[in-house]
Amino acid sequence: MTLNSQPNIAAPDDFYQELIDLHRDLSDEQSALVNAKLILLLANHVGDAAALRAALAAAREDLPPAAAAANPSTSR
Repeated sequence: MTLNSQPNIAAPDDFYQELIDLHRDLSDEQSALVNAKLILLLANHVGDAAALRAALAAAREDLPPAAAAANPSTSR
């Protein structure tokens, strides 16, 4: 399986709204935890190590330098 980065959600605006609603009334810590849980659930669903590695690499692409410098724990 390769990473599909093309639009693939039937109703992307509806999904985006559900994602925003998921975070409503959460603290920053709760929001970060929900994001982590969602990522792990979806990664488990995908299951393909190569696709997951490609997604990890794609997520880091084009980050502004300040984003990595602001959180030294992510600069490994």
